[in-house]
Amino acid sequence: MQGALAPLRLFAAGDINVDFDLTFLAQLALFAFFIVLLKPLLFDPLLKVFEERDRCTEGAKAEAREMDKRAAELHTEYEAELEKIRRAASREREDLRAETARLEAKIMAEARQEAAKILEAGKARIAAEMDELRRELDQQAPALAIEIASKVIGREVKS
Repeated sequence: MQGALAPLRLFAAGDINVDFDLTFLAQLALFAFFIVLLKPLLFDPLLKVFEERDRCTEGAKAEAREMDKRAAELHTEYEAELEKIRRAASREREDLRAETARLEAKIMAEARQEAAKILEAGKARIAAEMDELRRELDQQAPALAIEIASKVIGREVKS
């Protein structure tokens, strides 16, 4: 060993050769100096940026979860309102069908009444015509009887 600044040799058996001398101490001092110098200038602001990014990301995620929750609530409200509207439309449709059935029944009843009146008027007219024809036939019966008898007998019959 040659003095205080002589390199320290570890593992002299040939495995690994590590020298500790003044350059190692200079490099260690420079490393510590740069850490102390760069920490407030580079590392702290960079860590703040990372923290801000994480905070914003978490905030955005929380906001997205809240928006999803609100969207689900709105969708549920929409479905409930849509179902309510469907039920109201169904009731309205059934009411309209019932009203249409009532109106159809009323129109059919009026048509039946009108048809019955027309039928009765037709029957009355036919009955009146038949009565008229019977009266005419009754008036013409003696003359027709004489005419038929004359044709059957072959000579003229007088009444």
